[in-house]
Amino acid sequence: MYPTFVTRGLLQLRLITSTKPLNLQLHTGVSCFAAVKKTSAAGGVMGLGKGKKKGGKLTTMEKQQLPVETDPEKLVNYVCGSNIYTTGEDVKLKDDSEYPEWLWSLNTGAAPRIEDLDPNTKEYWLRVRAAGMRRNNKLRSMRKF
Repeated sequence: MYPTFVTRGLLQLRLITSTKPLNLQLHTGVSCFAAVKKTSAAGGVMGLGKGKKKGGKLTTMEKQQLPVETDPEKLVNYVCGSNIYTTGEDVKLKDDSEYPEWLWSLNTGAAPRIEDLDPNTKEYWLRVRAAGMRRNNKLRSMRKF
């Protein structure tokens, strides 16, 4: 038997010199078909969701009025809106002593600044990492190419 590169060379030579087209699959490492990139006017590849959408006429959506609880007795004693099912009632509030102590020490305001955090904590380094990623993403979006 011939070595594989000689066999491939002979088959390629036979394909070039043959008058009839041969339907042989050659494993030469070279693709036979080139992909054609079709782009839209918006700059994206066609069919990938970018660009102008074709559709019917746009209509205005009407605002949906959601019911708001106005009963002060119910607002004080229940967590309004906690029941997502069509049947049943909202969760009833308990006394403050029945809730854990850590619940009352949660920060409900703005997050502390990075400068105010201790560098020896995990929260500090998570915030530094997030700030670095935001900075890199901003710089990457400003590139011209």
